[in-house]
Amino acid sequence: MKIGIVCYPTFGGSGVVATELGKALAAVGHEIHFITYSQPTRLDFFGENIFYHEVHIPNYPLFQYAPYESALSSAMVNVVNDEKLDVLHVHYAIPHASSAYLAKQILKSQGIHIPFITTLHGTDITLVGRDAAFGPVITFSINASDGVTAVSEFLKNATNESFPITKEIEVIPNFIDLDRFKKQKKDHFKLAICPNNEKLLVHTSNFRKVKRIEDIVLMFDKLRHIVPSKLLLVGDGPERSRIEYMCKEMKLMHDVRFLGNLDAIEEVLSVADLFVMPSETESFGLAALEAMACEVPLITSNAGGLPELNIQGVTGFMSNVGDIEDMVKNAAYILQEENLPRFKENALARAKEFDLANILPQYEAYYERIVAESREALEKELKVVG
Repeated sequence: MKIGIVCYPTFGGSGVVATELGKALAAVGHEIHFITYSQPTRLDFFGENIFYHEVHIPNYPLFQYAPYESALSSAMVNVVNDEKLDVLHVHYAIPHASSAYLAKQILKSQGIHIPFITTLHGTDITLVGRDAAFGPVITFSINASDGVTAVSEFLKNATNESFPITKEIEVIPNFIDLDRFKKQKKDHFKLAICPNNEKLLVHTSNFRKVKRIEDIVLMFDKLRHIVPSKLLLVGDGPERSRIEYMCKEMKLMHDVRFLGNLDAIEEVLSVADLFVMPSETESFGLAALEAMACEVPLITSNAGGLPELNIQGVTGFMSNVGDIEDMVKNAAYILQEENLPRFKENALARAKEFDLANILPQYEAYYERIVAESREALEKELKVVG
């Protein structure tokens, strides 16, 4: 099957999932065409089945803002025409779904009929989607999609509650490549960070307010007096400078390191003892799943889709959003020498349930179903016209 994938080419979860999905589909024989404004971060190789098409955004003095949506639609039209794609798969509702709808209509006027699938990832619904300026467009784009998937039951329910959706939403959870995300022997790295055998806490994100990174710092400040610990904060974003200043004010910089964005995040996770994700909401928690695959237990909030991933008292613990004291108590319990091995083992076992090998066939079956339904609908339409 020839599949066009549209995504944001950044470190965010939707771009990571889209890119890893495309690479996995290519590995089993599908022809994958990425359509983005720059090469996706995780697209670190090109094989015979992987192609990249850059969206060129014109810069005219007439426009205050570059017309990305129109450029994207035109790029999709061109790629479908040139490469004879079977289906378009767009990740993130704004603006990819609406651009795909426009591309579909342009192609239809040329006698070309192609279905498009929209995958919802989280903030396109829970944050951006709640802006009144985008509501009508998101609603229309989802309902006009030939297929719609969401990465968790939470996100499916949130979408149906927030918008008048008439389209059935299929839940296909995020996945993990266990060949890449696995515990590696990096003792030298651990020794450099924790020279006195301290425990190592890790958090990775795009440093937005919704991630509540200040809660991690407050928790860590209390925990380090109970269990000697170090903290690594991986990622970058609008909150980073504020959190760095906060750590300086609390005199924590000796025990906290900011690593910025990393490609080989699995190397850091391989030496971690605990992963912390106290988010105000998470559609799924892909970064937490990556940690679990590297045998790292979790301390998370109980918000959004996290309860679908983190099993209370088994793979880690969940606390109410902002409950610092409970997070400290739970973290101290996990990090006890007699408890930590059990939690690590459970984390890996849970991660295996989301193995790419289990999730990829769900996407393949969904593509086949949507393409078949689209073909049947076209045949009925032609019969009516005839």
